Amino acid sequence: MMQHRIILQFLVSLVGLHYERARAKERGASAVEWVIITAIIVGIVALIGFTLRNAITNRAERVGGEIEGS
Repeated sequence: MMQHRIILQFLVSLVGLHYERARAKERGASAVEWVIITAIIVGIVALIGFTLRNAITNRAERVGGEIEGS
């Protein structure tokens, strides 16, 4: 009877270990997904910022040219 209990405890520990490893892998995958999502968002924000900067610079140059021309 004692031997069955030891075997049962071993199996429970083994299943628990596999469960924790699986959860750790999910956390790792989740972290990678968040890094990718963050990189995409940073890229989009940079693109929008670059576009706005160019638009503002072009407008400012046009206004400056009109002021000098008058």
